[in-house]
Amino acid sequence: MQILNDRQIKQKIQRLSIEILEQNINAEEIILAGINNNGMVFARLLLEHLLVLSAKSITLTRIQINPANPTQSDIHIEMPLEKIEGKTIIIVDDVANTGRTIFYATKPLMDIIPSKIEVAVLVDRKHKSFPIKVDYMGMTLATTLKEHIDVKIQDSNEFAVYLR
Repeated sequence: MQILNDRQIKQKIQRLSIEILEQNINAEEIILAGINNNGMVFARLLLEHLLVLSAKSITLTRIQINPANPTQSDIHIEMPLEKIEGKTIIIVDDVANTGRTIFYATKPLMDIIPSKIEVAVLVDRKHKSFPIKVDYMGMTLATTLKEHIDVKIQDSNEFAVYLR
C-alpha cells in the first residue's frame, strides 16, 4: 500500500528543510550525515533544498556514515572527526525503525564534542528499541513489527513510500 507519493515526499523535503534552517539559524555550518544508501540520497535531497533556502552564509556539507555491521567492523565516517568537531550534525536516514542504525551511527561522534547532533528521517516508526529521538520527520507511523516500510527515492523517476 502506498503511503506517500512523489508530490507528498517533495513537500515533506521542502518542509523539513525549512524546519532545519529555523532550528539552526545561528549555525555557521550544518553537516548532513547520510546513513548508507537511501540515507545519503535523502541527505542530498535535503541539501539541495537547504542550499536554495539558505539566506545567510551557512556552510552545508553532506557526508556518509556506514554503520552496516557495527559490531563486526568499525563505523566508517567520510570526514575526519576533527573537521566536524563543534559543528551541527544532522544524521539523516530514510526510515527510523528500532533506532539501532541511528544509534550506532552516533558511535564515532562520541569521540568529539559537536555543537549538537540531531536526526532527520522521512518516516519515523513508533517502536524504538534504542534511545533515539527523531528531531525532523516527514511522517510518523505506528506499525506492527512485521510490517515493512519501502522507500523509493533512489534510481526512480517518481518517489514513493510503501507499507508492506
